[in-house]
Amino acid sequence: MGQKLANPEIEMVNFHGILTSSKKMEHFFELIKRAAPTDASILIRGDTGTGKELVARAIHELSHRNQKPFRAINCATLSAELLVSELFGHVKGAFTGAISNREGLFKIVDGGTLFLDELAEMPIDIQARLLRVLQEQMFVPMGGSNPIKVNVRILSATLRSLRDGVDKGTFRADLMYRVRVLPLFLPKLTERGRDIEALTWHFLEQLNAKSRSRKVSYISSDALDAMMSYSWPGNIRELQNVVEYAFILGQGDCIELHDLTPEISGERIVTGVQPESAQTAWDIEHEQLLEAYRKSRGKREDMAHLLGMSRTTLWRKLKEHQIT
Repeated sequence: MGQKLANPEIEMVNFHGILTSSKKMEHFFELIKRAAPTDASILIRGDTGTGKELVARAIHELSHRNQKPFRAINCATLSAELLVSELFGHVKGAFTGAISNREGLFKIVDGGTLFLDELAEMPIDIQARLLRVLQEQMFVPMGGSNPIKVNVRILSATLRSLRDGVDKGTFRADLMYRVRVLPLFLPKLTERGRDIEALTWHFLEQLNAKSRSRKVSYISSDALDAMMSYSWPGNIRELQNVVEYAFILGQGDCIELHDLTPEISGERIVTGVQPESAQTAWDIEHEQLLEAYRKSRGKREDMAHLLGMSRTTLWRKLKEHQIT
């Protein structure tokens, strides 16, 4: 058991809901401030859980469009037909179940900002429709014939490189140049100085304020060392989930090493399939997904919480592992 460490009260900046103590992030904020007042299309590159939608909202709030709507949509979580309907709307009878006209997001946010998350996952036939909006500020609803004129700023985000998609033929080169006029690269949590420690205490303070049964005033040095040396593939979202996990399952006024999730505390993951030494990372991940599926009875939100990842990341991993 390590030494009990109290909150060091690290000073943090709050930039439109993004908390940090990192000079690297403060430099990133300066880039946002310069880019936001323009109408240029911005591509936000960053790993899952880094806060790309918060960045998009900050850009909108700092722009001249801030009195108009902001909407976000994840291109990876919808079928092609639903994505077209969500973006461009449809007319009555456009497809089975289309019993009335429906406005799409481009019409709803006219004058405002639309954030397209996971843009690299957009089907290539829909990319042509998006390109027309960017070029002509005009679109036609699904099943319709009359073009609608709009004025919408496009912000987008992606985990995968759009250029790789162009090389593989899954992403249009002309669209790539349209959406990445200003590329911004959002740093990972591990690149943000003492933010792991600072945000851990921020999340603990939030949990302390809501809890009637437990108040945490300390973190053991062993637990903090393990958290500081972990790679945090899920970044801030994963950190928040881990802190909540430790707060709920631990006891007393201190977060201990054994309170943390197994991948951080170093506990052996028991899979029951084959000796751990013979397992690949893919095998272990597959068993973790199956175990979370059983515990949550297939509820995606509960699964994501158990695994400490976003629903988008969970959706992708379930697809990779063919778990339906």
